[in-house]
Amino acid sequence: MNINTQIRSFLKISFEKIRNEKLKSNLLQAVPFWIASLLTGIIAIAYTKLFAGAESITAYLLHNHKWWLFLVTPVLFLAAYAIVKKYAPYSRGSGIPQVMAAIDLANPKDNHKVPNLLSIKVIVVKIISSLLMAVGGGAIGREGPTIQIAGSVFRKVNQWIPDSWPKISRRNMIMTGAAAGLAAAFNTPLGGIVFAMEELTRTHIRYYRTAIFSAVIISGLTAQYFLGPYLYLGYPNVSNLSPYIFLGVIFVAVLTGLAGSAMCKLMLVIFHWKKSFSVRQNWLYVIACALIMVTIAMFVSSEILGSGKELMNTLLFSANKRIVWYTPVLRVLGSVLCFTTGAAGGVFAPALGSGASLGAMVAGWFSFSDTNTNILILSGMVGLLTGVTRTPFTSAILVLEMTNSHNVIFHLMLAGMIASVVSLSIDKHSFYDHLKAQYIRSLEEEEFAEEQKKLLAKE
Repeated sequence: MNINTQIRSFLKISFEKIRNEKLKSNLLQAVPFWIASLLTGIIAIAYTKLFAGAESITAYLLHNHKWWLFLVTPVLFLAAYAIVKKYAPYSRGSGIPQVMAAIDLANPKDNHKVPNLLSIKVIVVKIISSLLMAVGGGAIGREGPTIQIAGSVFRKVNQWIPDSWPKISRRNMIMTGAAAGLAAAFNTPLGGIVFAMEELTRTHIRYYRTAIFSAVIISGLTAQYFLGPYLYLGYPNVSNLSPYIFLGVIFVAVLTGLAGSAMCKLMLVIFHWKKSFSVRQNWLYVIACALIMVTIAMFVSSEILGSGKELMNTLLFSANKRIVWYTPVLRVLGSVLCFTTGAAGGVFAPALGSGASLGAMVAGWFSFSDTNTNILILSGMVGLLTGVTRTPFTSAILVLEMTNSHNVIFHLMLAGMIASVVSLSIDKHSFYDHLKAQYIRSLEEEEFAEEQKKLLAKE
């Protein structure tokens, strides 16, 4: 055997060994993602069923013992706020800004702050608080909370990895968890992937594409195994659309982009106003929000209550597609009142419901056909969600997947892009960006206060 043959043989064996070691390392790195995805799917299923049960209790009370809501809603709103305030302050609200903040803080210097945002305690408090709000008729969703829950699950699994195991980026683990959570909540795998790229990170997807794809698939399949291959909203009829309907889509996108951004701007103003509140004033504010919602539900319209999913189904799948002018106003008002209480609950589903009502209202102005009305309803959903999140592609893909309306993808993308541009006239930054910055600043202030307390104790 000559020297060239020996060298080739040595290189072949070396490359084969390196390849096998790399495959082994990749497989070992994938296992934690698979485990976390399975856990996320199971928790998302249980949460979905509990949330649906909570909303059914509200519906029962509304139709059989509606006056009880004057007592039940304030008590449950207070309980939902109190449990968050006492046990996990950063479990309040949607959960998406907390995940975004956790991604930014997942570095050696700031990683000790992440447990405030993502933990087992946060999961428990998030679920209990949001369920209490849902039973009380709160205009909240479970999708944002599911994302924070999933991020907490993935982070915890990452902590369980032995030291001998191949290392996994904390940041990528949390991002992947958020994508898996959204996919399981809405049964929208593409939406989960696009959401991770568009909202959560600027990192190129090639660095964690295998992890995010496998996580979304496993969590989604787990949800489908128990719930079936359901669509979040079913199959609306969007065939035989008029050529001029694009003009209606543009008009609805402008309205919903402005409405979504204005709603978020109002909530930020209220949060700033509440900073000076005493404990007693915070409690009074929660009670006032609950009583306003119940009073409106009793004497004006019950559409202010709940996540808005029932309203979306009614508008899309029944012959009754006409709504009164104040329904969109009540949907937005319900979201503002509930989200600013400080209890847990998301704005994804309520934003979709508000956008759907705005689209139906515009269609009613021009007496459009049912199919043309449906596309304006879907465009309104995309537009208002974009106004809140500033993620036009995620919004379009989510609505596309939850209704299987692939033939109107261009209508939905147009609505998202226009709403995104229009919303800039209200605020250059998204609602979640503002809240993320607030959470990071709050954690820094708490850390500084703790350090000062220790210094004083030493003196």
